[in-house]
This record gives sequence, C-alpha cells and structure tokens, in this order.
Amino acid sequence: MKDAWIDARRSQFTLGELCAVLDVSVSGYRAWKGGGTPDRQGLTDTQLLALLQALHAEVKGAYGRPRMVRERRARGFSVSQERGERLRRENGLQARHQRRYKATTDSTPSRPVADNVLARDFTPSGPNQVWTSDITYRWTEEGWLSLAIVLDLFNREVVGWSLKPRMTADLVTDALTMAWLHRQPAPGLLHHSDRGSQYASHAFQDKLQEYGMVGSMSRQGNCWDNAPTESWFNSFKQERVFGERFQTREAMKATAFEYIEVFYNRRRLHSTLGYTSPVHYLKNWREAQQAENQVA
Repeated sequence: MKDAWIDARRSQFTLGELCAVLDVSVSGYRAWKGGGTPDRQGLTDTQLLALLQALHAEVKGAYGRPRMVRERRARGFSVSQERGERLRRENGLQARHQRRYKATTDSTPSRPVADNVLARDFTPSGPNQVWTSDITYRWTEEGWLSLAIVLDLFNREVVGWSLKPRMTADLVTDALTMAWLHRQPAPGLLHHSDRGSQYASHAFQDKLQEYGMVGSMSRQGNCWDNAPTESWFNSFKQERVFGERFQTREAMKATAFEYIEVFYNRRRLHSTLGYTSPVHYLKNWREAQQAENQVA
C-alpha cells in the first residue's frame, strides 16, 4: 500500500518528503522495496544522536573522536565523521579533558637503585618480557587512597594492581604478587619502575628476587623513562576520576575495579594496539602463534 502511494506521487514530491509523511526512512523504504534490510548507515540526526549518547554513556565519556569513530564502525554505523562530531559537539558529548602529569612518588631513596635497563624500549616481542609499575593517589571523603599497577608492555594490560590508604611497600608488593599469580612468568622478566622509596625498599627488591625478575628504574626526575605507565594513569584519571567526588574509599575501589577489569583490559580500544583491547590483542597474538606452530 505504501509502495503504491509513493509511486503515484513521485512526480509531485521528492522521495524524502513522501517518506517523511509516512514516518519511514528513505533507506528503510529502499531496502524494503528491494527485498533487503534497512541500511544501518542511513540514520537521521535524531537516530545518530541517540546512538552517540548511548556509546558515550557506555564508555563513560572516555572516547574522543578517533576511538568513537572506530566504535561506530565496529557496530556497522559508518556515518560521516563530520556529522558525528558535529552532533557530539552540539550536545556536549566530548571526551573528558586530560590534566598535566604530577609526580606521586619520592624519587630520592636512601638505598641504591637499579640502572635504567629498559632504556625506553617499550616494544617487547611477546608477553611477560617487560612489566612496568607506578603509583598514583586520589582523595576521598574518608581520606587518601593510593593505587599501584603493574602493566605488561606487550599488550598494555594491567596484570596486577593494589589499593591501600597509604603508599607503603606492601602497596607495590601486593600489586606485583597479583601480577605474578595472574601470569606466572618465567624467570628473567624485566620489571621497570621509577626510583620511588616503595620500589627501592627491601621488601619489594626481595620480592623481585623471589620471582626471578630483573630490576630496572627510571633516571631520577625523568617520567618519560616510564611513559607507558604514566600514560595509563593519565587515561584513568581523565576517563574516570577527574571531576568526580568519592564519598568513601569503597566507592573509589569500585571505580578502579570497573575501569581496570571491566573496561580497560577487556573493552577499551587502545591506539598502540591498533585500536583493539589489551585482552583481545593478546588473544589474537596467541592464536597466531599457535597457527604458526601447527604449520611448522
């Protein structure tokens, strides 16, 4: 019935005008007439805005233009980048703003420290070859809460982390223990950190020796020697923490858990990994290794 009605009036009105009267999309009508399914790219501004709002809420405002474009394409919506960005800008769907780096650890320990063995070589050829660590902290209404992480440089996955009220040695040893239990790497792994007193402590150095790891530390006052870990903290703060007030430490712990275990490791598109998540990147690498071994 709609088809006949539209055909009878095509000489008087445009297809868009006729579809608007019938409250159907042009792409939907064309797909129906051709016996197919509606083109998912043919979204109105209202439909596209609803999609953008849903994605923005899903990633909690974490994505800027590059990741949002890839997210839309992955879901089958390859709409114009300019139109998508215009709607995001007009409706306040912009990514959170990044803050400047701020040092969080005491980099002048009294005891000797390790050399900078890593020397900014941030591209290991496989997992469990190089791990990096660092600490940050956040104020809650119940007091400070410190977060230590261990990052596998190969796929940028957070393999271990710890949250405690104070920046003591057990904060970093607990994060390292979690990472070791999670991955159980072979002896010889290179562990890199800054010169913070927690990492230079006897407790942490003994733990490295127990796990058969080789220590490496950044040069004094040089945050770029541990750039990937600093970048992770900047992303965490920008995408989850800045602008938020945490009434309790438990609320902050829940936010950290959600960001690390639910979003970042398994969901977030990482530019260094070709816009795949750390877990997905490692899975693809392992499958490729297995395929090569079967051929050999």
